[in-house]
Amino acid sequence: MVGPPETKTEVLGYTTNHMRIPYRAISLAGSVVLLTASLGAQEAKTVDASAAALPDAPSSTLEQEQSSSRQGESQSQQPGPDPKLGESSVPQQNSAQTPVAKEQPKRILYIIPNYRAVSAYAVVALLDAKGKFRLMLDDTFDYSTFISVGILAGIGMAQNNVPQFGDGADAYSRYYWHIFVDQAVGNAFTEFLLPVAFKQDPRYFTKGHGGFFNRTGYALSRLAITRTDSGGSQINFSEIIGNGAAAGIADLYYPPTDRTWTKTGQRWGQQLALDATFNVIKEFWPDFRHSVLHQKD
Repeated sequence: MVGPPETKTEVLGYTTNHMRIPYRAISLAGSVVLLTASLGAQEAKTVDASAAALPDAPSSTLEQEQSSSRQGESQSQQPGPDPKLGESSVPQQNSAQTPVAKEQPKRILYIIPNYRAVSAYAVVALLDAKGKFRLMLDDTFDYSTFISVGILAGIGMAQNNVPQFGDGADAYSRYYWHIFVDQAVGNAFTEFLLPVAFKQDPRYFTKGHGGFFNRTGYALSRLAITRTDSGGSQINFSEIIGNGAAAGIADLYYPPTDRTWTKTGQRWGQQLALDATFNVIKEFWPDFRHSVLHQKD
């Protein structure tokens, strides 16, 4: 099999080739977000521990023990949709059970689409085929997508990533539609076609509790394990096979000189790594947003 440009990165939820600088920038930004959120979480735990050390009245202590017990039971549950609520065509992110500090916004930094993230402790309905299709459309045709594609097309042309595209306005248009199609095909496979075929939920269900490494491990594991439409767990065929299919299909519309088995495999692996990175960012973004940015909506 053969493939398009050698390297691949993601900006604003999008993947393309030869974009090493944006990839490193995203990785660095993600690291800053995670470290800051971790520090904020640790400070909160310290405050709670200090408060718990103070003497309380017997009735107050009993109430705290009961509250801790209920919280422990809630946290022991695996994040995922609730089959008891039936199916819905509207992707839900929050519910009445979600604390304000744990709510996922529809956008990160008011720009980056975050439709696939479900808040911690949220009790949401299963997502039917129509809902998965809607989720795919929201990610693919969001206004920020066209902006990010335009930026990446300009960078690609400036770096002459695909010499066969040439120079000038015609070259820019070639970069633009190739990059846009890359994203659209990837979203179609990972958010709609394969989730419907395998009856899997393409959303990321935030864990929202536990230590930094515990939550990071959970976020990374979602690359291999996902929730099913029945509320169970399953190998994430949608993510693994979907990204591989998208990398292979890209061979059909890129120049012959960029089509090799090695490059196709590299694109597939890089996309999986990028998706894992964004899972971690989504996991800790509510903490960072609430503790550092002090945003409430």
